[in-house]
Amino acid sequence: MTNIQPPAATTEAPTGGLGHSLKQRQLTMMGLGSAIGAGLFLGSGEGIQKAGPAVLVSYLVAGTLIILVMWALGEMAAANPNSGAFSVYAQKALGPVVGSTVGWLWWLQLVVVIAAEALGASALLVTVWPVLPAWALTLIFMAVFTAINLTSVKNYGEFEFWFALLKVAAIIMFLLFGVALLLGLIPGATSPGLGNFVNHGGFAPNGLSGIAAGLFVVVFAFGGTEIVAVAAAETADPARSVTIAIRTVVWRILVFYIGSIFVIAAVLPWTSPDLASPFAGVLDSAGVRWAGMAITLIAVAALLSALNANLYGASRMIYSLAERGEAPRIFARTNSRRVPLAAVAVSVSFGFAAAVLELLFPDRVLSALLNLVGSTCLIVWGTALLSQLILRRRADRDGTPLPLRMRGFPALTIVGLVLLAAIFAVGFTGATSRTQLLGTFALVAGIAAACWLAQRSQRSVVAK
Repeated sequence: MTNIQPPAATTEAPTGGLGHSLKQRQLTMMGLGSAIGAGLFLGSGEGIQKAGPAVLVSYLVAGTLIILVMWALGEMAAANPNSGAFSVYAQKALGPVVGSTVGWLWWLQLVVVIAAEALGASALLVTVWPVLPAWALTLIFMAVFTAINLTSVKNYGEFEFWFALLKVAAIIMFLLFGVALLLGLIPGATSPGLGNFVNHGGFAPNGLSGIAAGLFVVVFAFGGTEIVAVAAAETADPARSVTIAIRTVVWRILVFYIGSIFVIAAVLPWTSPDLASPFAGVLDSAGVRWAGMAITLIAVAALLSALNANLYGASRMIYSLAERGEAPRIFARTNSRRVPLAAVAVSVSFGFAAAVLELLFPDRVLSALLNLVGSTCLIVWGTALLSQLILRRRADRDGTPLPLRMRGFPALTIVGLVLLAAIFAVGFTGATSRTQLLGTFALVAGIAAACWLAQRSQRSVVAK
């Protein structure tokens, strides 16, 4: 679906203060590492419980949307590799207030997610290895991953590559096991066949409303994939690297997510209590006794991998904001290894604070943090699609060649915006999702107002 032209002189140089030592394979695995987390290993059962086997439709719709968003981001990132990514593109297309608002929104989202992932990994690990309390493990995880992100982008990329590879290997093994189970090839286990797709109320037991509810749950599982556009700025050949990464990340995520959900929905009835931990439930159904501990450890690795990727993304976003004058200049300073130390430090500070809060208020912090993470990824995706629509028209009008062009323009971009609008409409039909959406809109409005006032103040100072 993409058409690649030779990278021309029109490709803008990556951000000057950062290094360019990330490899293409590391960029690809970063996209997988940030998107394949606990949402798949532990949270996929919630979507099945809401929609039944028809949650596959929800995944296909959400998958189509993320493909379109990633193609749009890929086109812009290949032409203008920048650590601010969609924030920079929104600034170019929609103005400085929108650009800085999207950047700060994404950074705040990741700061909260980083703390939640550290606490979540700690809480899971305590259930199988209760040597240290959750708050202490959270401090250890935050310290370790802060150190990793302070070394160099090359070391970070290599660490994330192997961390994400572990998750990918686990999913591939699960898919192979699931196929063997469904074909009756597992000794001592009875194949459930495909009866669970039509039994217990049929393929869509809760009708369209169930599919809609499942869609709003599913869409957040794909959040984080956009980090590929952020990291492209630190690769040696952004146009080529981002092209390969966009292609591979998209199809791998779809195969892993939809393949895993197909196996889970086939093996476990949508009414099964085992969907609380769906991967372990599938293995338990085949008599694999160590399933619970194995899936718990894999989920811990998945959370820590996503933490690592999100910490990188958060630090680079606030670096870009500072570089553009939208954040204090100290966050744009890099050391001899070309790492933005202050940007990393401020991005992890809330994670360390969350560990202290866990000590003071045990078992209450994680749920509060998860409630803070609303529908911010939908705002980011929407601005990315709008930015690509405007910037592509501008490039075509001016005759500017692009290293990577999204085919089907503008129809496919418009399809993405329509899907996004439909998801927002669906969200307002449910009480919980409606509260999240309203909270997100209020947050966006607050950030936009602060950015407008800051920029107005800067203009006044310059005028004087």
